[in-house]
Order: sequence, then structure tokens, then C-alpha cells
Amino acid sequence: MTKAYRIPEKDNSETKMSKKSVIFRILKYLFAYKGTLLIAAIIMVISNFLSLLGPELSGKAIDAIGENGNVDMRSVLFYAGLMVVFYAGSAALSYLLSVIMISLSKSVTYRMRKDVFEHLCDLPVGYFDKNQSGDLVSRLTYDIDTVNASLSNDLVHILSGIITVSVCAYKMFEIAPVLMLIFLVTIPALIFFSRYRVKKVRPLFSYRSAKYGFLNGYAEEMLSGQKTIRAYSKEKVMISRFDVHNDEAVEAEYNADYQGCILGPSVNFINNITLSLIGMFGVLIFIKTKGSPEGAMFTIGALSSFIQYARRFSGPINETANIVSDIQSAISAGGRIFKLLDEKCEPQNSDATEKLSESGISEEGNLEVNDITFGYTDERTVLHNIFIDAPKRKTVALVGATGCGKTSIINLLMRFYDPNSGEILIDGTNTAKAPISDVRRSFAMVLQDTWLFGGTVAENIAYGRNDATFEEIVEAAKTAKVHNFIEKLPDGYNTVIDENGSNISKGQKQLITIARAILLDTPFLILDEATSNVDSHTEALLHTAMDAAMKNKTCIIVAHRLSTIKNADTIIVMDKGRILERGSHDELLALGGSYASLYNSQFDLVSD
Repeated sequence: MTKAYRIPEKDNSETKMSKKSVIFRILKYLFAYKGTLLIAAIIMVISNFLSLLGPELSGKAIDAIGENGNVDMRSVLFYAGLMVVFYAGSAALSYLLSVIMISLSKSVTYRMRKDVFEHLCDLPVGYFDKNQSGDLVSRLTYDIDTVNASLSNDLVHILSGIITVSVCAYKMFEIAPVLMLIFLVTIPALIFFSRYRVKKVRPLFSYRSAKYGFLNGYAEEMLSGQKTIRAYSKEKVMISRFDVHNDEAVEAEYNADYQGCILGPSVNFINNITLSLIGMFGVLIFIKTKGSPEGAMFTIGALSSFIQYARRFSGPINETANIVSDIQSAISAGGRIFKLLDEKCEPQNSDATEKLSESGISEEGNLEVNDITFGYTDERTVLHNIFIDAPKRKTVALVGATGCGKTSIINLLMRFYDPNSGEILIDGTNTAKAPISDVRRSFAMVLQDTWLFGGTVAENIAYGRNDATFEEIVEAAKTAKVHNFIEKLPDGYNTVIDENGSNISKGQKQLITIARAILLDTPFLILDEATSNVDSHTEALLHTAMDAAMKNKTCIIVAHRLSTIKNADTIIVMDKGRILERGSHDELLALGGSYASLYNSQFDLVSD
């Protein structure tokens, strides 16, 4: 008894994309290499032609044996020798074709993976907020590899099969047209049965691809959170949840493969019935017509050739049926890849009507937020009628409970998202009408979650400025109070940081990112909990350095530690996406409202 299964709803990767569309787009990648394809096609035709001469030569060799038992050995050896030469030539060309197709699929895979990664870099930030990174990595690796495997193997089988079926059909019709009537029954049976099974199986492979995406996404999330998982002793809970995802993925793979493998043996059975019918009716026709005045309709050798061509004719059909699961996997994987490629890129405002300045970035450093309303979805608004005025070289601090909308304001300033209504002005220019690149080049950011890439310390500091000199890098590090630490590293500024930055502390990583922001030398500086990951001594050094760096910048600070923003020119207190209070530290304390309550509660906690 087989395991029960259900046909799931179509995966989202194929809701907007038909099978034909996926195949056409895969072929477009292939046709980018027309020269290689042409060479492969010529080799394929010659290889198949040489191979398909064998049955005809075999029939002639059989006919060289006379009815009375006389054997024309010269003719037999001649035809047998030709068969050896042709089959050897076909095998050599088949090997060469395989090498060419592997090379071609490698080129297609490289180009496809390059296109996907470049497209990922052009997608809006909101897309990554809604999709698991593990699932995206799965499309970039597993799905593209699946398409690659199909290109290098299945495509050759299918195209070669088309040539084989066409030539064999012609040869069989040439030998005995009457026996071709048998195919009028078996071929329609094959077509209808194959279409029925493919239609039934295809959703299962789409479902399998989706489940592998979920599994990879969960695994990536758990691996990145190992310290937290172990700190809370949640290993067993996470393992049990992984087992659920793993079981669903395995079950989806089993259902897809089980249902897919039914097609191959079934088609093989129909083809074997066809061969049996050809043999039986061929012999009967030969015996019946042998004694007629016109003679036999065909010779024994011709019948032998017909049967061999019939077997060759059914061979590609069998192969296609056996690899249908691989083909369906490739189509499903291609659907997920192209769905990603069809996602709209972040608009670059190439038709922007305004510029921030002649140089492209802000020169004055004045920032205004006028009556902004915003929601990540249409159903829920997270910011309501926000007004902020940050004049040149002034500091504005945003405070409030988690979820009050502080980070959403930063996302809008950086144009990771656009507001539903209202406008953001830089030096009087509406940022929605200016190029996104110019807006972002006007800001330097230091986030709570630090990010360093695999490279040297110097390269990480100069990440935003490719033209920075070594002296400028060192000066930025000194300002961020991280120069002495870097000098003590094994290779100083040439010390390589691994991709996770695990060979330096979290506080040191934060200081390096601050040095990066200082080196960028932009008119605006955003500090999003920039000092939350450093110890008290490092924080004191950091504040001294940041005070010096902030003197010539318009600064937006997001902070939970209210002691860090006492010197801000304006402090804005937020709650549930609305501004409750605004003013200086002393003004807000005198007001005795929300800010005073927050500040006094933190002060009391410190005192305790």
C-alpha cells in the first residue's frame, strides 16, 4: 500500500507563469549562445544519423543470408564493418556533444545566477522584509542547479529523441507502411496517458520546490540564532520544529517522485506491447504474402530493421517518460527563478525632475518632514501626520517605546519606502522627485546591527568611499577612537575580518562601522542605537568621538538610552506612530509629560 498524498494548491511561483512561458525563458538563455548551439545541433544530427543507419545495415546483413542457407560472407562482413564504424563514430560524437552541453549549461548557469543576484541587489528593501533569506538563497543555488542539470542532460535526450523519432518513423514507413497502422492505436494512448500524468504530477513538483525553500529559510534562521537558542536551552524545541519542516519536505519529495516514476514503467509497457504487435503482425504478413505472385511484402531482414527502428522509435519516448520528474523539477525551479526576476526593481527615479544640488547630494543639510502618513501595508498605518524640522547642523533625537515608529521614519528618510502621503524635503527639494541614489548618498548610517564583509579592516572602513586614501582611513579610525585597537591587530589595517566578524568583538565592529560613516563625510548622519552594543568605557570614548563628528552634520538619532541624547537640539517623543511631545531635554523635563516619565524611570533604574 502506498502512502496517501494530496495535490496541493499551486505554488505562488507558478500562479502568474505558464509552463510554456518558463520553457521559453530558459531557452532564451540558451539562444544567447547561438554559435555553440549550432555546433551542438550539427553534432547531434550527425551522431543520430550514424546511429540510425545501424538497423538498416543489420537488415541488409540478414538478407545476405539466402533462403536456402547460402551466406554471402563478403556482404555480411561489409555491412557488419560499416555498423562498427558508424556506431563508433556516433559514440565519439555523443561524447563530444555531452562535453559541449556541459560547458553550455555552465555558461547559462553563470549568467542566470548573475542575473538573479544582480536583480536581488536592485529589489526594494521591503521585498526582503517579506521573504525569508534562506528561500532566496535556495532559488539562487538549488533552483538554478536544478535547471542546469536539466539543460546538460534532459535537453540532449529530448532533442536527440525528436531526431530519432522522426528518422525512425520515416524509415519504418519506407519499409512497411501497413505496420505503421499499429501506431495509430498505441501513439494516441501514449499521448493521452502522458498528458494526464504530467498534469497530475506538475503541482507536486511545484509544492516540493516551495517546501525546500521553507526548509532552507528555517535552517538559515536557526543557524544565525544559535547563541540565543543555546542561551535559552531551546535546542530540542528548534530540532522538533525542524523535524516538522524536514518531514514536510521529504513527504513532498516522496509524493512528487512516486507519482512521477509511475509514468516511465507505464509508457515502457505500452511500447513493449507495440513491439509485440509489430513482431506478430509482421510475421503473419510475411508468411501470408510470401507465396503470393507479387512475392513477400518485405524481407525478413527488412522486418528485422523495422522492429529495430520501432524499438529506437519507442526509446526516446521511454527516456522522456523516465526523466519527466527531472523535467518537472526544472520547470518548477525555473518558475521560482523567473518569478523572482519578475519582481519589480526599486524605482531609481531615472526621470527625476529635481536634483538636490549640482553635485547630486545635499550641500546645505536642511531636512524637513511634512505631514507624513505611512503604512507597510494598506491595512495598517504605522505613522500618522509626522512633522520634523532638522535645520542645518542640528541634532534631532527620536525616542519612544519599541514599535512607536522611529525606525519607520528612518526607512522613509533613506527612501527604503515612500510615504503614503506628505513629503520629505532636503534643502527644499522633495526627495520623491529626486534620484534615489542622490538621496542616499546624502546620508551616512550607523545601525544597531553591525554589518562587516569579508575583507580587511581598511576595506571595511572605506566601504562607502572607493577613492579614500590610507591617511583618510586612519584619520576616520582615530576620530572613532578605534585606531589604537586596529594597530594592535596582527596585520593592523590589513587584518582580514571574516564574513561574520567573529574574530573581533561586537563593540569593536560597531566602532569600525562608525569610522566608516565618519569617512563617508555626508551632510546627514543617522545613528540608530549606535552605542547600544558597546561597554561603558567604549561608550564614553565613542560619545567623545561622535560629538566631534556630529558638529558639522545634521544628525538624526534613534535612542532608547535617554542619557545619550540630552544634548540634542530637539527631542521628539513618539507613541503608536504619533508625535506626543517635542522640545529640548530641559523643556521636556519641565513639561512633566511622557519624556519626563521615561527619563525618570531610566534614572531610577540606574540609581537602583
